[in-house]
Amino acid sequence: MITNKTCPKLLPLSAAFILILLALLAAAPARACFTIVAGKNATVDGSVIMAHNEDNSPPQVVNHYKITRIKHEAAEKIKLFKGGQLQQAEQTWAYIWSEMPGMLFSDSYVNEWGVAVTSNGCPSRQDSPVLTNGGIGFMLRRIIAQRAKSAREGVMLAGKLVEQFGYNASGRTYTICDPNEGWLFCVVNGKHWLAKKVPDDHVAMLANTYTIHQVNLTDKQNHLACADIIEYAVQRGWYNPERNGPFDFAAVYAHPKSLSNPSNFKRQWGGMRYVATNPIPLRQKLPFSVVPKQKLDVAAVMKILRDHYENTKYYKPSADPHKTNRTICHPSTQTSFILQLRNKLPSDIGIVYWLCLVKPCTSFYIPFYFGIADFPRGFYTQSQKPSLNAYRRKVESFFQPAPNHAFWTFSNFAHKVDRDYETTIARVQAKARRLETRAFSLQKPIEEIALKLYPKDKAAAMQLLANHSKGLYISTLEAADKILSQK
Repeated sequence: MITNKTCPKLLPLSAAFILILLALLAAAPARACFTIVAGKNATVDGSVIMAHNEDNSPPQVVNHYKITRIKHEAAEKIKLFKGGQLQQAEQTWAYIWSEMPGMLFSDSYVNEWGVAVTSNGCPSRQDSPVLTNGGIGFMLRRIIAQRAKSAREGVMLAGKLVEQFGYNASGRTYTICDPNEGWLFCVVNGKHWLAKKVPDDHVAMLANTYTIHQVNLTDKQNHLACADIIEYAVQRGWYNPERNGPFDFAAVYAHPKSLSNPSNFKRQWGGMRYVATNPIPLRQKLPFSVVPKQKLDVAAVMKILRDHYENTKYYKPSADPHKTNRTICHPSTQTSFILQLRNKLPSDIGIVYWLCLVKPCTSFYIPFYFGIADFPRGFYTQSQKPSLNAYRRKVESFFQPAPNHAFWTFSNFAHKVDRDYETTIARVQAKARRLETRAFSLQKPIEEIALKLYPKDKAAAMQLLANHSKGLYISTLEAADKILSQK
């Protein structure tokens, strides 16, 4: 059983930092995340890659857990956040859980079958939702992780639950992937939803508005939806086939302000420019997905997640790029991850969770294998969202690389870098490249040893991988300490 300890009391915050933080809080939108899905034929190693920047304004804290399989009593019920109940499954699968305490729509999961789920807030135009027993929201993604053995099964399960209870938030796109395919599941406030599969040789990206446009609802291999997704829109006066032409889900169901907000389509464009074969004009309606000019690997995806519109007219290299644009990498990014979902290896080794705490341009990605017993102690810290005062004290304190407090250490480090971003960031990114290149170079030999051990001594194989990850983690702390001591 995991127990959570709070961080020690830290030093008071400077008045200057209070002003900076309050400015960030005012500027950061409530719905601001970014997701990438690369199909198995669009990646170098044949994996499905799912990557995500989870953005929420501070104060926040992020925990990571490994939850084992659980057998449940026949009478056990799942209690939904707003009062509804659901029969619990006889057995729930093991999963990795990225938790943001106090946040209803910010957790991410990947289970033992490689079924992964994360989400982006996508406001809908729905103003009269139908809900049963308060609807479903917070528990939707966890139920998918607990029960689904494939991404398609996860989509169908999510659709069934939404139709049963109704979705109790404005709208959202859930990204649901497994080692064979990736789906975008769009849910509308109430009981309507639509999902589309990312083609195996394509890469899809989204920020905070629906990106599914034209669909073929007779093609059940690639499109799934509730039965009345079109009829309901006609009934509400949102869609007229004769006047509007082919049904465009995003145009019909998205909130107009979300759909037209440059913060959303500009970030989608900013990511797609890295992979598109031909330049894509910056416009509101962008492709759902594109065939990449070359196959992606984890390093290529890291670069996108760290983007600030470099090499475009929107980038201002003489200033902190976060202050001039709503960028993919942003001060409100609390955690970033890249899931390498491979089906040619045992899932304990084939599922790799490349984890980064706080915004990736001022932090490091560390690989963790699904088969580990748990994350290092420092990756879970407290079970409640911190107060603003507590958050300020922790990030403003003198920097000390504390292995038992990963989130606070990296948050503290990012704060120190941000105070002198222009002169410090080059050192940070150079060190991150060296450490991450080392992790890439060690991945194959470490996995080969683990694969030899695995049939004979699974525990020893997993301990080897856990020690490998912990060693890389300690290296990032040493690097952060060295960078700040050089200043």
